[in-house]
Amino acid sequence: MTPKVLIIGACGQIGSELTFKLRDMYGSSNVIASDISYSNLGVVNSGIFEVVDARSYSSIKICVEKYEIDTIYLMAAMLSATGEKYPMKAWDLNMESLFHVLNLAKTNIIKKVFWPSSIAVFGPTTPVDYTPQYTVMEPSTVYGITKQVGERWCEYYFNKYGVDVRSLRYPGIISWKTMPGGGTTDYAVEIYHKAIADGVYECFLSENTKLPMMYMEDAIKATVDIMEAPAENIKIRSSYNLAAISFTPKEVAESIQVTLPDFKITYSPDYRQTIADSWPKSIDDSRARTDWGWNHKFDLQDITNEMLFQLDKMDKSPLKKSN
Repeated sequence: MTPKVLIIGACGQIGSELTFKLRDMYGSSNVIASDISYSNLGVVNSGIFEVVDARSYSSIKICVEKYEIDTIYLMAAMLSATGEKYPMKAWDLNMESLFHVLNLAKTNIIKKVFWPSSIAVFGPTTPVDYTPQYTVMEPSTVYGITKQVGERWCEYYFNKYGVDVRSLRYPGIISWKTMPGGGTTDYAVEIYHKAIADGVYECFLSENTKLPMMYMEDAIKATVDIMEAPAENIKIRSSYNLAAISFTPKEVAESIQVTLPDFKITYSPDYRQTIADSWPKSIDDSRARTDWGWNHKFDLQDITNEMLFQLDKMDKSPLKKSN
């Protein structure tokens, strides 16, 4: 049967591209996009759209009942950098929305849930190289704390109530279609826009800050793959480690200079450096590859070539200065 899907947070960076992918797969009438406002007209105009407040149980439930939803992708969240500015708002949004969806699934109104976690669940005491699936998790950000707590609740609701909840620990995500939303890995998107627009970029992380990253197409593929996998293949109900490649700002700049040899980068680390320093350099995602066949496609030069090609084709970057 074709699922009846509700995407909460559909106007965000990942949510928007996930919306388009699922509408291609299941048909526009079967994928309901929702967000707190009409902030992404591409999403709003591509199919059915509802204003839904992720912090409100009744707002979600009304939409679920109206469209007879059986599958929810909860993509609404306040990310790491923004969350440090507004810690209580981040806690309220990230936790209340998860409880609302899990409780709908607990009563069998919802049959399947996707909830994204993050490498932010790890902290400065976590092994930084090929961080294992099961390891020390002492996150140092509000965002990471909400994701760690959320993982525990997802596993609890699966074990206690049989809720079919599935989750991935996303690394940094790179996309040319949408701008990032306040994360510590945002530089890896901004740098391409600035390379096209200005030929120079000032990075808010130091040149050798190595972090796990992933191209959006791979992230969407992983999300679809885990949700399409048979339930018996999903052995981990907290959240799966997910990885593609790891690189530094310096390595990104060098990959850009292959195409744009005059591109220049400078470094001015800010408060996000401390966050990045608490995260792993690389991730061991062998469980995802074994359990449900995860495999990535894009390496760094593939990402750079695609980003520069697509942004140049767009004629102008969203970050291009006005003349």
